[in-house]
Amino acid sequence: MFKRIKAIPWNSIPVKLVLGLLGITLPLIALLLYNNSYSMNVIHSQVAASNKNLIDIYMNQTDGQLTEVERHMAGLTSTDLNVQEMGDARTEDEFVLAKTAVYRKLTSDLSIYPAIDGFYVYSLNHHDGVEAYRGSLSYPQLMAIRQTLADKVSELTQKSQYRNVEWKMVQISGEAYLVRLMRDGDLFVGAWVKASTVVKPLLGMRTGKTGAVLLVDDKGYVLYTTRNLTSEKLDLTRGFRSYYLSGGEDKFLVVGESSAKGSFSLAAAIPDESILENLPYLTKASAFVILLALLMLPLSFLILRKVILQPLSKMVSAMRLIGKGNFNIRINPGKEPDEIRLVNRTFNAMISKIEELKINVYEEQLSKQRAELKHLQLQINPHFFMNSLNILYNLAQVKQFEPIQEMTMHLVQYFRYMFQSHQSLVPLKNELRHIRHYLRIQQMRFPDTFTCEVAMPAYLETTAIPPLILQTVVENSIKHAVKPGEPTKLIIEAELDDLAEEPMVAITIRDTGEGYSDAALFRLREGQIYTDEAGEHIGLWNIRERLKLQYGDKAWMDCYNDDPHGAVTEIVIPLNASHELKE
Repeated sequence: MFKRIKAIPWNSIPVKLVLGLLGITLPLIALLLYNNSYSMNVIHSQVAASNKNLIDIYMNQTDGQLTEVERHMAGLTSTDLNVQEMGDARTEDEFVLAKTAVYRKLTSDLSIYPAIDGFYVYSLNHHDGVEAYRGSLSYPQLMAIRQTLADKVSELTQKSQYRNVEWKMVQISGEAYLVRLMRDGDLFVGAWVKASTVVKPLLGMRTGKTGAVLLVDDKGYVLYTTRNLTSEKLDLTRGFRSYYLSGGEDKFLVVGESSAKGSFSLAAAIPDESILENLPYLTKASAFVILLALLMLPLSFLILRKVILQPLSKMVSAMRLIGKGNFNIRINPGKEPDEIRLVNRTFNAMISKIEELKINVYEEQLSKQRAELKHLQLQINPHFFMNSLNILYNLAQVKQFEPIQEMTMHLVQYFRYMFQSHQSLVPLKNELRHIRHYLRIQQMRFPDTFTCEVAMPAYLETTAIPPLILQTVVENSIKHAVKPGEPTKLIIEAELDDLAEEPMVAITIRDTGEGYSDAALFRLREGQIYTDEAGEHIGLWNIRERLKLQYGDKAWMDCYNDDPHGAVTEIVIPLNASHELKE
């Protein structure tokens, strides 16, 4: 046999106290965790902002220097006579003399532009050039640079239109260089700078023991680095619009800035461990506080149990016995706090009066409910009685005795039913028989204009409904829909809805008049009395209130307009209704 699992009493005070303690403790723990995370984010943000500002400043300086070099190269071809002579020299001697002068010029210019490692001038007419460079280069390195520049010149001469607008990154003998070539007719003027030269001013950055300063291209490929970080698995393809953490087990904070002069960027990779070197102590302190808070939870619950929950349990047990009808129960005083003792004494004093007060209140509410229902039943429109007497008077004037007899008989049956409607529920067939008397009187009032149709299955004849409830709807339809000289039809239908949990009877009254106004429908659906220039229209509100008193939420009334016109009133009540007032 399986043991039945007891449902958790979520609404009990012990559970709420535990949830309350958790509701206080868990947010504090979450606050500590959030504070720890927030501190890390603040440190990351500050370190990243500081380093990014430094990189931005240097990148702007580098771009500015490269711009100045471009202006200088453009000026060489237009203002320097020796450079122009290299392109225009007709003899070899003239070309050699021009090369020598240009070499001296370029060597002198290197001291003016410290950001550049070399200048280059090449003549297409003589297929030769001259270069000046900073520092010392081995012969293989010099030949490699010459060959790379010659290849670039050859590549550019094959293009119909040359627009070299940025510094290109090239690999020469395994080392990265930034190269810029400008053409003026048959002359090419160029400059180059090593990647290490670009990065050199940033070598003083505090990147930690395992960090590095890097030069990367637009695809995230490392062109130069102060420390090999291949094993760290850095992702440099995400750009440098904002800082981010990247790497394998050891995370690195990556910041950088892209150049406006070429497809390269300066970046710094700073190990997260060196950034957060003092934060682990704060993390340990937070963990200690969290552990202490978790240990305090059961201790706090034990204290609450002894001070509040046990006395409360006694009171709940006493209330359960009272609920079963035992009013002789009393709560014995114990070692409870003074406030609990006061509650117990007050509780014991009130128990002796509960039974008497309950009976008095119950009888008073029952009487009030019956009086309200009787008052609602008596709110009947008196206009019908006056109109009927007027019809009898007119028939008597023309000596129509048979219609007078017929109408008198219908009036007798109508008012007999009205004066006997003291019951809370009546069979549906009795209500419809009364309605037929009323409708026949209205047909005599509006001959050849007003017609009616009643459709009711035989198995619904004994359905219990509140008396005169259909009478009010029918009176309302005739009052607003029937007009002299205009044909109007009234249809009353009843059907069973046995698909719901409880079988329901739907009674529908529809007419072919103009229908309800929008204002009337709004008031009816809001449960309010509709008022216009003719006064208050209390009939349909009366029906709604009677249904509420009789059935509670098990019955309802709905009003709407039919397509294309005509008012429809639908009343839905339970099939198996009690013949007593709703307790």
